[in-house]
Amino acid sequence: MLNSRKASMGFIFATILIDCTGFGIIIPIIPKLIEQLSGSNIAQASIVGGWLLFLYAIMQFLFSPILGGLSDRYGRRPVLLISLLGLGLDYFLLAMAPNIAWLIVGRLIAGICGASFTTAGAYIADVSPPEKRAQNFGMIGAAFGVGFIVGPLIGGLCSRWGLRAPFVAAGILSLLNFAFGLFFVPESLKKENQRKFDWKRANPLGTFINLKRHPQIIGLVTALLIMFIAGKTIETIWGYYNILKFDWTAPEIAYSLAFVGVLVSIVQGGLIRWFIPKFGQIRSIYIGILFYSLGLICFAFATSSWQMYLFLMPYCLGGLFGPAIQGLISNQIPDNEQGEIQGVFAALMSISAILSPVIMTNLFYYFSKPGAPVYFPGAAFALSSLLSVIAALVIFISLRKNGLKIRQNAQK
Repeated sequence: MLNSRKASMGFIFATILIDCTGFGIIIPIIPKLIEQLSGSNIAQASIVGGWLLFLYAIMQFLFSPILGGLSDRYGRRPVLLISLLGLGLDYFLLAMAPNIAWLIVGRLIAGICGASFTTAGAYIADVSPPEKRAQNFGMIGAAFGVGFIVGPLIGGLCSRWGLRAPFVAAGILSLLNFAFGLFFVPESLKKENQRKFDWKRANPLGTFINLKRHPQIIGLVTALLIMFIAGKTIETIWGYYNILKFDWTAPEIAYSLAFVGVLVSIVQGGLIRWFIPKFGQIRSIYIGILFYSLGLICFAFATSSWQMYLFLMPYCLGGLFGPAIQGLISNQIPDNEQGEIQGVFAALMSISAILSPVIMTNLFYYFSKPGAPVYFPGAAFALSSLLSVIAALVIFISLRKNGLKIRQNAQK
């Protein structure tokens, strides 16, 4: 049983890692690939790239609750395996893309299959005792961190053999993990915890409407969305900000993102397993927000490149927040609805991936353009820091209102 659980957790980690690595692989190669396929310059290519991100996020938003609901009905294993197979084949499709239309189709498919985060989170909830859920949810953050390191490295190294080679590498990894899961990973959802699939619940709006059955978590879910929007700022404007302010080159941006990945992996893969049990979920939430807010406001006012690396440390320590609040929310939900609540988490991430780039890039442009009323390229980071403070206030109010019930469930 122990070996089976270890194999299962390893499979889930690999599944999330491959999803994240696939995203990381695209970062260094997609601008040139779009430029090549469209015959446009790099500025025009960035517009196409923005729409690709938008479409990817829309698909994740729409399909996360669907996959979560399907996994509650038919089990986690088949949904994960189909998603991995689809993702692997999609990478080969992207490797052969002759035009932008194929890239669009490929990113739509990737968004659907990438919504397997929902089911992966539910699998972790299934095999984890309540007191271990927060720590094990940290695997998701650790996979993000490792993917941030491995993805760009694979993209950079494989691009020596052409812009399509990284997609082939990612496709092979996905299919290998599919094969491992097919032969070695058992189902995690018990028969008695399966529920009927309901389209009213398996859609983004239906998923959120059903939260009214658990009013004690609505404030926590709202705060989580606010923090997701703030956290997407790094992905959205990091490169633009450092090029403008510190004249960074593409390799320098890649090195900094790899450093982010190392720090996130340390926090999510190791530190939280000691920190959350020692300080508790609620304290960990507030401490995580404090570090996030500090890191973001420091980015906004940084005056040299080395400071950006220094300020990444408190920012990444803010990663204590995510697993702590997800664990707290998960412990308020019955076992037969874990897939659905993981669908909510994934849908929140998708909403933030839709909203944050639009908000943050426009804010960055407005305060950085010639003739700006106030020249302040760090405005987006400052706003994100403020959003973190607002999220803390929302959590505080929610705990004041529903604190006794939440604390009792947190100890389950």
